[in-house]
Amino acid sequence: MDASFDAVSRALLDWYDAHARDLPWRARPGTPPPEPYRVWLSEVMLQQTTVAAVKDYFAAFTSRWPSVEALAVASDEDVMAAWAGLGYYARARNLLACAREVAANGGRFPDTEEGLRALPGLGAYTAAAVAAIAFERRAVVVDANVERVVARLFALDEPLPGGRTAIRERADAITPQARSGDFAQAMMDLGATVCTSRAPRCLLCPLASHCTAQAMGEPERFPVKAPKKAKPARRGRAFWIERDEHVWLVRRPGKGMLGGMRALPDDGWNARADGSGDGPLAGPWESAGKVGHVFTHFSLELNLTVYLGDQCDSLARHEGEWWPLEQLDAAGLPTLFAKAARLALAGTGEEA
Repeated sequence: MDASFDAVSRALLDWYDAHARDLPWRARPGTPPPEPYRVWLSEVMLQQTTVAAVKDYFAAFTSRWPSVEALAVASDEDVMAAWAGLGYYARARNLLACAREVAANGGRFPDTEEGLRALPGLGAYTAAAVAAIAFERRAVVVDANVERVVARLFALDEPLPGGRTAIRERADAITPQARSGDFAQAMMDLGATVCTSRAPRCLLCPLASHCTAQAMGEPERFPVKAPKKAKPARRGRAFWIERDEHVWLVRRPGKGMLGGMRALPDDGWNARADGSGDGPLAGPWESAGKVGHVFTHFSLELNLTVYLGDQCDSLARHEGEWWPLEQLDAAGLPTLFAKAARLALAGTGEEA
């Protein structure tokens, strides 16, 4: 390693030893690494999700399913319900697929990036993070926080996503042979707490004397991002059908938006098209208001429509279930439909 790069890694690790965040899935610096199961589970949960949002979910999952073998024998329905609210539900489906594959191979995770990449749902980042943190392999771990730190450290001005190649090359150059797991977590912590996207705290940064962007006086300029494309706006309907203190819920298809989740029936909206407006019953219907939600590739305005008729028996030809209103929280509705349910319950005087 170049002497200047070695100085960067040493300065960062010294800082981490004193300032590492205390997180439930981590081991303290200088102690044996945490179980691979806990590292893997946390990294999957943390994809595009904040640490604050993940903590309670991680605690609930590890309490209910304390090992990969326990998770592997859980039902799809239970895991999807426990995941509800974390978003990006393909992660939960991949989580189960991966747990079952690991359990089928003796409950041991592969200890190399290559082996980890072969598991369901593990991309380059997650495989590198698990290899480095759980198995102390030298691996180059680059998430959004690390991208920001490296782009500023070297003033890399090629716009993302094209600039990621240069960022990874520089991240590789400063990653030490030893303690690469601690180094990866140190970079994440630095980006999350000091080298923040807005108002970076350069006076507290252990890498300030090495940072080109700080020397230029414009760290917030980096990383350079390509202009955002406007997200298409879609419209759809969700249908609230209530009978005898129960509401009709359906199971969404295993693949696609919110796959495998319990939900209110809807009119087939998706990322490419508005919904048809058609409900599962002929009516009469009454509009109860609208809820909005922003997905990765589009925004959605969902009109909630309440059934006022008395022909619920005809739902027998549809796949679904009558779910008790008093236990609606246990249904694990994804955030969009949980919003719609709260709107419906507010209109009926029930507790949301």
